[in-house]
Amino acid sequence: MDDNRHDIQTTTNDIKLSHRWDHFLVRIGYKRSSHKITPGIYALGNPREDSPVFVTANYTLSFDALRSSLAGINCYILVLDTMGVNVWCAAGKGAFGTDELVHRVKDTGLKEVVSHRKLILPQLGAAGVAAHEVKKRSGFNVEYGPVRAVDLPEYLKTHKATAEMRRVKFTLRDRLILVPVELTHSLLPVLLVALILYLVGDLILSVAAAVAIFGGVALFPILLPWIPTPNFSTKGYILGALVILPFAIARLLANPEPALWQRIGWAVVYMLALPTLTAFLALNFTGSTNFTSRSGVRREIFTYIPVMAVTFGAGLIFAITLVLIRLLGGSG
Repeated sequence: MDDNRHDIQTTTNDIKLSHRWDHFLVRIGYKRSSHKITPGIYALGNPREDSPVFVTANYTLSFDALRSSLAGINCYILVLDTMGVNVWCAAGKGAFGTDELVHRVKDTGLKEVVSHRKLILPQLGAAGVAAHEVKKRSGFNVEYGPVRAVDLPEYLKTHKATAEMRRVKFTLRDRLILVPVELTHSLLPVLLVALILYLVGDLILSVAAAVAIFGGVALFPILLPWIPTPNFSTKGYILGALVILPFAIARLLANPEPALWQRIGWAVVYMLALPTLTAFLALNFTGSTNFTSRSGVRREIFTYIPVMAVTFGAGLIFAITLVLIRLLGGSG
């Protein structure tokens, strides 16, 4: 047996209360980089040298989803070091990639553990792995399993994935799962912004800013498929404009004392600056959906971040100008 082979750890199909607690903490974004397991080989059931080898990330949700779906199947699980990032995102960043896979095969002495030369990878890891390079450098063939781990028992009957197994979905349930972590990360900034605006005496603006942020982190993933336009930035602008428009109208009509042009000016501030917040936050979801691609995300960022900077900056300049006019003696 190869001297550099690591000890094979054992695991089970059971998802215990402690695991479910870890999943909850993941979903709310608590210590996002700490939800990981030790890379290496794990034995599930009573595998033999001809048992299949599945490859996954060392992200606890990825590992737990895989092992819980393999009830009654004796196998090995090869866990790559993706720094606690899920398969899809790690593949996009290169952590779930060719180099790490080859390194882990050699470092664990996998050739001495199994008699075959086949690795079953999740389909969502394909973006980071060059199968021919893995074969050349490690001697193992790469086989891409289905998108969802729950389909693996059926897939293993023929080692052929149906069209449904290959289809990447992003359902309402999938999108709702993303909301708690975004809300958690946005809660403090929302409260801080709302408090500052409230203290300077602008209650409507404080509420509108909170709604704009809430729209970007909660409403956007829910309504994503039904918002027209093909990219996230313009989808975010449309949603932001819709949720902020009532506040702009309220600012225009609520207090008749300032001059009409000043009330129009504040309405313009709302419609320039706040939808930009929603659009910017909407970009957070580009990495967790099949609605876009790596090249598409990069292109969108380079195209729309400057637009966001201009529109938000213009709104800020309008606001500062109106405040200065009020301080210098104008009504507002």
